[in-house]
Amino acid sequence: MAAVLVPASLVKLMIFDIDGVFTDGSLFFTAEGDAMKSFNSLDGHGVKMLQSVGVQTAIITGRKSGIVAARARELGITHLHQGVADKTIAFAQLLQTTGIAAHECGYMGDDWPDLAVMRLCGFAAAPANAHAEVLQRVHFVAGTRGGAGAVREVCDAILRAQDKYDGLLAAATGA
Repeated sequence: MAAVLVPASLVKLMIFDIDGVFTDGSLFFTAEGDAMKSFNSLDGHGVKMLQSVGVQTAIITGRKSGIVAARARELGITHLHQGVADKTIAFAQLLQTTGIAAHECGYMGDDWPDLAVMRLCGFAAAPANAHAEVLQRVHFVAGTRGGAGAVREVCDAILRAQDKYDGLLAAATGA
C-alpha cells in the first residue's frame, strides 16, 4: 500500500471510465434499443467525499448515455466526456479546462481503451475484474469488481493518502 500513497497523495482530479468501473460492465438493452445501467451507492458517496475535500472528478467514457449524464449530474460531476473514441483528447481538454497537471490526475479504468490515459496520469487504478493488461499497469487494484464498490475503494485510498479519511470518518460518526 505504501507505493500507492505517493501518487494518490498528489491527485487533484480523479477521472473515471463508466462501463466496468462504475458499472459491472453488463449492457442491458430494451427491445426499443434503450440501454440500462446499474450504479452502486457506495461508489457515489466516495465521489462526493473526494469532492468535499477539493478533489475534482470527471468521467471519460466511450459510450454516450443519458443515464450516465443523469448520474453525473446527481453526483455533481461537471466534467463529463461521453462518446469519446480517443480518450487522450478528452484528457488533454480536461487538463486545459482545469489547469491541473497530468501528474496530479488519477484515472480508473478497466480495459485497453483506458491504457493511454492511465499512462499519462500520475495515479492509475482498476477494479479487481479489469483486463489483465490493465491490472499489470496500475498503482492500485481494488479488491472489488466494477459496479460493486471499486470506485469507493479508490476514493478511500486517495482520501487516506491525502490524510483526509480519518477527519471525514470522525465527522460522520460525530467523534
